[in-house]
Amino acid sequence: MMNDQARAGAPYLTEEGLRARTGGRELKRVVFGAEAIDVRVREMAAEITEHYDPADDVLVLGLLKGSFIFLSDLVRHIDRPLHLDFIVASSYGAGTTSSGDVKLLYDPTAPIEGRHIILVEDIVDSGNTINRLARALEYRSPASIELCALLHKHIAEDLELEPRWVGFDAPEEFLVGYGLDHAEDFRHLPFVASI
Repeated sequence: MMNDQARAGAPYLTEEGLRARTGGRELKRVVFGAEAIDVRVREMAAEITEHYDPADDVLVLGLLKGSFIFLSDLVRHIDRPLHLDFIVASSYGAGTTSSGDVKLLYDPTAPIEGRHIILVEDIVDSGNTINRLARALEYRSPASIELCALLHKHIAEDLELEPRWVGFDAPEEFLVGYGLDHAEDFRHLPFVASI
């Protein structure tokens, strides 16, 4: 079950440990290993730290559920004051392609007006969710809105908010792990894999 690529993605996981985490389901391949993700997340945090003036009022909005692991690792390496809140939106359900119907399930309670917003997303693919959220946030008069995405597929035709910070360009495969799921499975894998 665990090929050399999976072993490289999380060298501390035994084959038995990986099988326990996936329920015995086979992964096609590890696309981004745990070590590569850690290095890139630290680089992105440094870029974000450098981008803002020390006096800027920065609010990081994590798009749940997919961004929660990435967001947690990212903000712990940003060397500046910031506030955190979350947005919950869904367009997938149990499928492997976006339904196109974006449902906003939880709206942030933190004030938006006049603040520098960093919207943190796990993956940019169809762009439907990002477009809807960007419009909703712009309506609240922030000082700025930037998008930070772990993965970018570069397939959105009409993306209204291009990511300023991207962890990795992603292949056109269905990806899981490091927060990304398939019908709520695989989020807790320490690497990104295709299924």
